[in-house]
Amino acid sequence: MRNLLTDQCWLVLVCFVFCHVCPEVRGEKPNVILIMTDDQGYGDLSCHGNPVLKTPHLDRLYHESIRLTDFHVSSFCTPTRAALMTGRYPARTGAYRTSSGRTMMHPEERTMAHWFAESGYRTGMIGKWHLGDSAPHRPQDRGFQDVVWHRCGGVGQASDYWGNDYFDDTYERNGKFEKFEGYCTDVWFSEAKRFIRENKDRPFFLYLAPNAPHGPYRVDPKWSESYQQSVRWNNGAEFYGMVANIDHNLGLLREELDREGLSEDTIFIFMTDNGTANGAAFDGLTSEAVKGFNAGMRGKKSSVYEGGHRVPFFIHWPGGGLAGGKDVGALAAHLDVLPTLADLCGVRIRDDYHLDGTSFKRLLKDRPDLPHRDHLVVQFQGGPYFMDNPKPWEFACVLKDSWRLIDGVELYNVRKDPAQRTNVAARFPEVVSELRSLYLPFWEGVSPGMRPVSIDLGNPAQNPTVLCSQDWYMPTGNPPWNFGSIRKLPAVTGPWMVDVQRSGRYQITLRQLPKEADHVIVADRARVQIAGLVFEREIPEGSSGVTFEMDLPKGKTRLQTWLHTPDGQAGGAYFAEVEWAGR
Repeated sequence: MRNLLTDQCWLVLVCFVFCHVCPEVRGEKPNVILIMTDDQGYGDLSCHGNPVLKTPHLDRLYHESIRLTDFHVSSFCTPTRAALMTGRYPARTGAYRTSSGRTMMHPEERTMAHWFAESGYRTGMIGKWHLGDSAPHRPQDRGFQDVVWHRCGGVGQASDYWGNDYFDDTYERNGKFEKFEGYCTDVWFSEAKRFIRENKDRPFFLYLAPNAPHGPYRVDPKWSESYQQSVRWNNGAEFYGMVANIDHNLGLLREELDREGLSEDTIFIFMTDNGTANGAAFDGLTSEAVKGFNAGMRGKKSSVYEGGHRVPFFIHWPGGGLAGGKDVGALAAHLDVLPTLADLCGVRIRDDYHLDGTSFKRLLKDRPDLPHRDHLVVQFQGGPYFMDNPKPWEFACVLKDSWRLIDGVELYNVRKDPAQRTNVAARFPEVVSELRSLYLPFWEGVSPGMRPVSIDLGNPAQNPTVLCSQDWYMPTGNPPWNFGSIRKLPAVTGPWMVDVQRSGRYQITLRQLPKEADHVIVADRARVQIAGLVFEREIPEGSSGVTFEMDLPKGKTRLQTWLHTPDGQAGGAYFAEVEWAGR
């Protein structure tokens, strides 16, 4: 009897160890690698029919994956990233533009990284964030434990490290700048492999977001030279070369997973953030491709026609039965990725956190023929050039089944008319009416979220705070957001919406270019307005910065600056460093 009990105890112990160690049984906590490239459209892969571009590693992933063929995102960078991270409509989060102080999410928003970290995952973020450069909006403030990233919306844009140009750049690792060698995409994938090796013995979630093939279109000629004769539009060959380099690195990353024995139990996702930026030539934002390939769709990045927001989505997880190459045609969106991954990984999301997305797990594993979401709204709040405040129905698309209602008046059936050439609204007024009825609840739900989001001053997690003009909260239009516009020293200024975290003494240093540029200010008088206080002083000749000291109360306020020239012109300080100096 004693031996029998001993054998039973050993059996229980073996089962316990097996269930907690064996990757196949550990399926409730698979690893996750989520790759999202920047400005690569649905047609920018050879597996989707591109007759020129060669993407053998993406093609292999395509053939091995479950593919969502009616998958949609927002029409440009920031809103897609906000929706992906939160599972909520981007306007609801506050991050619905790419500048003008509207790239940051409300502090109460919870990201994919928060939920996964709370469930025992090691979380990593590498590449492009574009959801805020300062606390409390940086990736390390948003649940990511290991981050290597560039600031703002692109390498070399205004708040990025001065002098970055895609090659041998300086990026931020966990709050400190570090010099890297090599091409930006190579660096991101190299860091991804490092993260995998360091965390191979525990479940990890890695968000890998290359800035390529976003402009400026820079790549080693060895990747682009084969396209110089066949791609006949400006920088098209360089764009294709950037995609080819991504494809090469994706292949190396998958080899790393194989070497570490992690491929079976890793959910591996590839997607992009909006329609193509330069994979074809267009006559405006909403035309069909006039040169090149756009998978037969109308529109590109920044358009609410199909080519602006329909993108690839491949998901591969052999250990979970997600393999073999299969299309799923149900309507799905970036909003659905968080709840789906939580469902697949056993990650709990609190019931009181309102998600706009829903899990499509059953489509992947059980019933791909079932409908997923009833409808989706894609809206480009404020339009491509942000010439007016967001309004209902402007630059909006309601998607349901194969119907697309544009701006509430144009109706297309993309199954019969994928290029959206024929507006059939007059023939199907009942469909127009049904889709219009779906829009108003969306607008009423998300519009309160389009309120200002503040940047912290005096936050112990980041002191000093470095501010950049791309985050001026402009009523309409874009502030100076890249070095090309800033170098012209435009006579314009705007406020930063800030939240003083600690009352006390502050030093505010104003500059026209970042500290690293060591640029002499072209102005003779400076002015600062904050918390109802106004300060002015002369700028010493030859100064690269001018510093004010003041006592500030705790709370939300506006910070605005002016740099006056002798001829009466006044622009803002495009950069400012704000440091809490004590009580």
